[in-house]
Amino acid sequence: MPKNTENNIDQDNENQINGENPTQNTDNSANEESFSASNSVPLDNAGEEILDDVRAILEKDPLETAKQEVAELKDKYLRLYADFENFRRRTSKEKLELLSNASADVIKLILPVVDDFERAKVSFDSSVDTVALKEGVDLIYTKLYKTLESKGLKPMESKGAAFDVELHESIAQFPAPSEDLKGKVIDEIEKGYYLNDKVIRYAKVIVGA
Repeated sequence: MPKNTENNIDQDNENQINGENPTQNTDNSANEESFSASNSVPLDNAGEEILDDVRAILEKDPLETAKQEVAELKDKYLRLYADFENFRRRTSKEKLELLSNASADVIKLILPVVDDFERAKVSFDSSVDTVALKEGVDLIYTKLYKTLESKGLKPMESKGAAFDVELHESIAQFPAPSEDLKGKVIDEIEKGYYLNDKVIRYAKVIVGA
């Protein structure tokens, strides 16, 4: 056997004894180069933007952040307050207009009655027929009453009813003519009225004692 061949065999045996494997060493070197290459790959644009945002948050002054938040809240408050003031003024104006229009409607309905009274006044000066004048006044009264009734006005029936502080205003107490009239209204001085079932004027009454 040649001497060179013997030397190669001895070298291989020595490598095997020392646990060295030429193929394994080659693979390890390739993995290390691959790992180094992967670590050296630069971040994409999205990654750079995220890092920039994180740096900006870390570098931002907390006091400046608080001031900015306060300014934003103040701006929102002022806007809400302005909207509320506009709403309040608008509703107040609408309420006044509603009341004004309601009064105007009632006045328009009463004006024909006023015209009738003016004509009746002229008749009083020129006519001596008291019966006809009385009938004319009764017609005007009925017309006025029907006009107000159409707007929800209703008279209160108090005489003979039990005294009720929610409906009546006692101006005097007289001895009751009978036992069953004690604590009840025995006379009505001024009639009370409802408007749409709400008391708008209390009845002034005399109560039996």
